[in-house]
Amino acid sequence: MKTITIATRKSRLALWQTEHVAASLSRLNPDIEVRTLPLSTRGDEILDRSLAEIGGKGLFLKELEKALLDGRADVAVHSLKDVPAEKPDRLELGAFLPRANSADLWISDQGVPIAQLPRGSRVGSSSLRRISQLRAIRPDLEVVALRGNVETRLAAVREHRVDATVLAAAGLERLDVVPPSALALDVAEWLPAPGQGIITVQQRAGDEETARLIASLACARTTAQARAEREVVRVLGGDCRMPLAAHAWVDGDRLRLRARLGDESGRLIDAVSEGMCDHAVEIGAEAARGLLDSGGAELLDRLDMSQS
Repeated sequence: MKTITIATRKSRLALWQTEHVAASLSRLNPDIEVRTLPLSTRGDEILDRSLAEIGGKGLFLKELEKALLDGRADVAVHSLKDVPAEKPDRLELGAFLPRANSADLWISDQGVPIAQLPRGSRVGSSSLRRISQLRAIRPDLEVVALRGNVETRLAAVREHRVDATVLAAAGLERLDVVPPSALALDVAEWLPAPGQGIITVQQRAGDEETARLIASLACARTTAQARAEREVVRVLGGDCRMPLAAHAWVDGDRLRLRARLGDESGRLIDAVSEGMCDHAVEIGAEAARGLLDSGGAELLDRLDMSQS
């Protein structure tokens, strides 16, 4: 019997996602044995600084990728929004699973919407994407750094250390911990992170037997969305140090994409593009060029200087 070992982070959400992949693999391939290899990553261990300060979201992946390269694991399971757009040597993304809810949720103690939160209220977030969009509509709110797993950030609101926070709907829904007072932020107005709500499976390049197994998990609709959104990131050279948002959706046989680039002052630049689903990469590239041509190039130059 063939054994597949899955590398995963140790967080509750990461383990849920890995068990979901393992169950799907076992159901579709009953003749294989699936094992998990939980690992600790620097992104999980360093919580007193923002990801932008300590090296980006790639810190959530490095230990898992090492396990793939040295043969301890056959595949790794990631939240796509944590995966850098540049593909590492000898590794590739083998499947994008069906997308969950891609929206962000606004979490406040009494369900007070963004517009009604009192001036000077404290909103906990370390996401530059969320901060830029929040400041665009409520520059009078105070943003304070807040990192950690979903339970930690929910507790910060519950214990009144912050008045509100913003979290990805998919993670809360997967763990069944959505607060009753949570408010969904419309993706037409508040854009999510590229790849938000998508689980992806990474493998060694050239491992054709594993690739065939993993391919059975893929969703064609989600694959088109992921490719378009990730191409925006790739063209702009983006990571968590860039306030970049993107959301693609399928409308019949058309793929539509909205991308947004911001800065910490609340300035936002939007671009849209669309086309056939099998041209997802080109659609993403067109949106990225639209951002650059609309002032994004100058915004990125200023961002680079502020971080140098």
